[in-house]
Amino acid sequence: MTTDVRKDSSMELQKAMLARHYERLGRADEDGHPTAYTFVPGNLTELLLSFDLLPVLPEINALQNAMRKKSAGYIGLAEKSGHSEDVCTYVKCDIGMARSGNVGPTGHRLPKPSVLLLSYTGCFTFLKWFELLQQEYDCPIAMLHTPYQGEGRPTPSMIEYMVRQLREKVIPHLEAVSGRAFDPDRLAYHLELSARSEDLFVRVLESAKHRPSPIDAYFGGVYYISPIFTAFRGTPEALAYYEALWEEVEERRRQGLGPITPDGEMGVERYRVVVEGPPCWTNFRDLWKMFADEGAVVVASTYTRVGGIYDGGFRHDPARPLESLAEYCLGCYTNLNLPSRTEMIARQVRDYQADGFLINSIKSCNSFSAGQLLILREVERRTGVPGGFFESDLVDPRYFSGANVKNRLESYFQMVQQKRAAPARTAR
Repeated sequence: MTTDVRKDSSMELQKAMLARHYERLGRADEDGHPTAYTFVPGNLTELLLSFDLLPVLPEINALQNAMRKKSAGYIGLAEKSGHSEDVCTYVKCDIGMARSGNVGPTGHRLPKPSVLLLSYTGCFTFLKWFELLQQEYDCPIAMLHTPYQGEGRPTPSMIEYMVRQLREKVIPHLEAVSGRAFDPDRLAYHLELSARSEDLFVRVLESAKHRPSPIDAYFGGVYYISPIFTAFRGTPEALAYYEALWEEVEERRRQGLGPITPDGEMGVERYRVVVEGPPCWTNFRDLWKMFADEGAVVVASTYTRVGGIYDGGFRHDPARPLESLAEYCLGCYTNLNLPSRTEMIARQVRDYQADGFLINSIKSCNSFSAGQLLILREVERRTGVPGGFFESDLVDPRYFSGANVKNRLESYFQMVQQKRAAPARTAR
């Protein structure tokens, strides 16, 4: 019996794009192609591409290794070398991979970074992570400090502060490692492609407002976000992907079809839910199937906003290139304060007509997990729909209990069903 997740054609296209990227990375040293290691939230992909730097994203390496059941060994190696069990498991997986020859999830040896570009600091762990990688690789590091949105919005002084850093610190670093002068026109070209992809991506996300939803915005959504959140944003390849994805999603909507699940076509859409928090990558298929078996479709999720809140109106702007990059970094989901996150989830519940919302609390990710119980109670109060809570981890299989998660989900959906039935019993 196969355990593969069944994929629609856009998912296969995304998988092929990622495979080609890892192949390029595997040839980077031989080709003399410089690389930049960076993170998903607030990444400056368009700027890197304008210098012909190949992006490498450690989070993506870690989650890909987890989905291929390789992460446990890497985490164990990092812990044996002194890293605590409480450290972010993305970090430990990445350190373990580096110390095992830096062979990526597809089997290609990844190149040593030409530069480490830390362009987002909403997660304190990112700072320590790149300190560790700088020790591992003995390479240059550039930092773009992103102020936290403590008051719930970016201010002009924040944007000015970040633009100054880009001009005076980041761009000179990238010029030095790439051997290329900064080309504003080339950056504008990539930003224009980004904006066009972002328009299409928002259409895909908002298609879930239909009944039945033609997409799953959490499990299917992790495939949809990959090109726009990682190494492809600002490329013709990404734009072609989102054009194909939108055609596919629109066709499913016209036919009245729900999303693809691990076992094939979705049956009856029994529950519409919003999910807060990242997936558990080591047991991704198992968790997806638990939702699908209940007839539950995730119509919106916070994780699909972690690399950019495009449905909030933001677009990369080629007419304001550096200001646009600053605004992007400032607006990532985990750079928002708790009231802003709470309002976003409540709005998703209302706009997508969800029956409830669920929180996946990640053991080793404080950026997501801090304040989640407060968010749960406040969203319940504002929307009147029930919230639920289960626990797992990013890439450490020791912290996923399938039986426990399944019991919690079954109990939660039973509660939703009972709340639905309650008014009818009262009327009688």
